[in-house]
Amino acid sequence: MKNWRSYWYKTSQESKNSSIANDEVALLATRLEFFIPKLMEIMRPWQWLTYIAFWSLFLTVIERHGLSSWSDFIIKLVARTIQNGLTVIPALYLVDYLRPVFKNASIPSVSVRIVMLMMFAATVSMALVVLVLINMGLMEYDRQAFMTNLFFNTVLTGGFTIVFLLYFLRSYRELNALKLSFEYKLTAQNDLIKARTAPHFFFNTINTLVSLIESNPSKASALLQNVSVLYRASFSGEREISFEEEVALCEHYLAIESSRLADKLEVHWDLPDEDIMYDMVITALTLQSVLEKMLLNVVEMTTETIHFNIKVTWEQHRVAIQIDVELPTKTLIINHDLRQHMDFYIQADRLRAYFGQSADIQSTVTGNHITTIIDYPLQDVSL
Repeated sequence: MKNWRSYWYKTSQESKNSSIANDEVALLATRLEFFIPKLMEIMRPWQWLTYIAFWSLFLTVIERHGLSSWSDFIIKLVARTIQNGLTVIPALYLVDYLRPVFKNASIPSVSVRIVMLMMFAATVSMALVVLVLINMGLMEYDRQAFMTNLFFNTVLTGGFTIVFLLYFLRSYRELNALKLSFEYKLTAQNDLIKARTAPHFFFNTINTLVSLIESNPSKASALLQNVSVLYRASFSGEREISFEEEVALCEHYLAIESSRLADKLEVHWDLPDEDIMYDMVITALTLQSVLEKMLLNVVEMTTETIHFNIKVTWEQHRVAIQIDVELPTKTLIINHDLRQHMDFYIQADRLRAYFGQSADIQSTVTGNHITTIIDYPLQDVSL
């Protein structure tokens, strides 16, 4: 089996949009690397400039009483816009550039550095703009007025920077709480699936082993190997695995159950090519737990042979796993009770947590048929 982890790392580094699975916890992890987001990714430069222009207009309107004409107003507006642009845009790029350094420092230390950076940028930009206006003859130099404006402009910039830092810190803590909530929920769901898998399956397997040890030791040995692989995967803690690995786990599980059920179970797989499956992922034990529930509520309720047809497709960035089960014709299985047992809300919740809200598991029960479809989005990086 190919090394899925190395493939995932390679593709995730090649493009920020090439994530194999839209795992919501993983999406949060990028934002939680540092309490300040990537500022130039929040908005594009032209959007920042638009906000700066409107903010400059607001400040100029406030100061309009000190302006004698419309030409003075326009000069003041242009100067203010250039000054704010020179303050904000380079500082934002610099903060983004220094993120790797800032991530290793404490939040108070980073906050102080950023406030000082913004105040320094405000001081330099205002001094440059004033010098240009004086040299162009558009402004008369007044030392006292210049120093006063410089002081208030620097303090105002520092104050707004602190406000934004507090906002980013609050958002960061809220996202941290959301991430912990996701992880707690996923852990609880994993534990619940393991708990449901273990009891009846464990005792049935033990009984089968006891009967095989004397009658067929080689088959008992193979059964133990299958059990070992399945339980190792069940308790490994991995939440997302390659689709090849999930199919292998299902085959181990079905081999174990076939030892007990003899000729009552026949499974046919219709899988994509190996190269396609190499790019696919799924939440661990999702397909296995769906098959287990269907086997428990159908195969074990009859003496007839039950056929499982499993078809997997991956088209237009969506994976569809269709499981068709033919109901026994000679054994009475009440459809109403069967529909109640064919609920996969736990597995569906796990899929949604990793692949988004469009992921779902639907099961339809008719008179002689059960069709269960596992459907979830999966970006195809090869396209």
